[in-house]
Formats: sequence, structure tokens, C-alpha cells
Amino acid sequence: MAEIINFLIPAGMAAVALVLLLGIWNMFRNGPSNRSQMLMRWRVGLQFLVIVLVMGGLYFFGTGH
Repeated sequence: MAEIINFLIPAGMAAVALVLLLGIWNMFRNGPSNRSQMLMRWRVGLQFLVIVLVMGGLYFFGTGH
């Protein structure tokens, strides 16, 4: 299970970075503002998911016993 978490956290961080870059690119090319809003909502949701994964990994697999 720890291996899955160790894979999902970097994958989630890469997804956050990709969505952020897509949102910035859309903003700089004067794309539709509703697309920027949708991308930023996805970014916030993905960030939340990554934080949950990190905290869950630390709680269940941390070595601070």
C-alpha cells in the first residue's frame, strides 16, 4: 500500500503543475475566462487530493513511533 501512495503523490503533484500551467497559458493567450475558472477549480481539487494523500501516508506509514 505504501508503494501506491509513493506513486500517487508525485503523479498528483505533476497533475497539479500541468493544470496550473494550462491555466496560466490560457490566461496569457486571452482564452475564455470560464475555462480559466474551470482549470483553477481542478487545480484546487487536485491540491486537496495530494494533501490528503500526503497526510494519509504520514499517518499510516510514518516512522515517528
